[in-house]
Amino acid sequence: MNTEIFKYNKSFKLESGKQLPELQIGFNTYGTLNKNRDNVVWVCHALTANSDVFDWWKGLFGEHDHFNPAEYFIVCANIIGSAYGSTNPLSINPVTGQPFYLAFPQFTVRDMVKAHQLLADHLQIDHIEILLGGSLGGQQAAEWAIIEPDRIKNLILIATNAKHSAWGIAFNESQRLAISADRTFYSNTPDGGKKGLKAARSIALLSYRNYKTYGITQQEDKDSLVDGYKASSYQNYQGEKLVNRFNAYSYWYLSKSMDSHNVGRGRRGVEKALSLIKARTLVIGIKSDVLFPIEEQQYLFRHISKSAFAELDSFYGHDGFLIETEALTNIITSFFKTDVKGKIIELQRTA
Repeated sequence: MNTEIFKYNKSFKLESGKQLPELQIGFNTYGTLNKNRDNVVWVCHALTANSDVFDWWKGLFGEHDHFNPAEYFIVCANIIGSAYGSTNPLSINPVTGQPFYLAFPQFTVRDMVKAHQLLADHLQIDHIEILLGGSLGGQQAAEWAIIEPDRIKNLILIATNAKHSAWGIAFNESQRLAISADRTFYSNTPDGGKKGLKAARSIALLSYRNYKTYGITQQEDKDSLVDGYKASSYQNYQGEKLVNRFNAYSYWYLSKSMDSHNVGRGRRGVEKALSLIKARTLVIGIKSDVLFPIEEQQYLFRHISKSAFAELDSFYGHDGFLIETEALTNIITSFFKTDVKGKIIELQRTA
């Protein structure tokens, strides 16, 4: 992954009023901006992903996939607080000369978008042909389309919402409780909170998949077992996998930022905020998603004026947006074959 770095050497004011003395943003680009500058596809990534979208969204992004560098200029920026090139809790605080750790200021999804705007300006991108994201990435995309409605032409929101739910916040808080139960989290060392992070990831997986997913992929074929189950091994493996590539401090803050998501804050409510979106919008929900239930995508569809809705039938639950790339490609292709002309397209309306 050849991540580029954009350095913003001025103080970066957060929504809370607090400031980062400086800001660094890791990002990846693929392809070439065309003469008309109308082939930009900007991807907003989810919770623990990086800016190398060709790595984690294979099947949708790649040289032989729907979004390919021969046709599009693709941009993906690492979000504030993440561990892949952007300013985060393990970054050095220039004021103290030490890593921030738990002194890192709290930030919101809107702050992530503000950083995206700075990078877009740096790259001299005035017009984004397609802005898309799933989960936390979709939350960012929705915010950006509200903040700069004239910059975004087409918007794709997948398995996301207009306001993070009490259910989603409860899952995140449970994960933070697991992290804070690990005393090393307060040690202010890069490895702090590793055991807690492993447990947090195990909790998160339950919300990313569902009962049916585990029943199919982790089902035992021996009635004699009383220990050593596949499901147990899977939870441990996935926890270790995240610990080996991420840190507890970034995870803690990013989960807090997801909780903050509410497009209606300071805008006279959620419906009023969604009415500000001018982009031609495709909203995709996953039928088996227990973390972002499909009612949340149907709500987006009802309140974004130029929108279409598609239901993805996947047994993978929330993670289906990363796995079912062939189905996503078919949905997106169908969407762009239809001339909206200001009308709602009903791909599959179940609302």
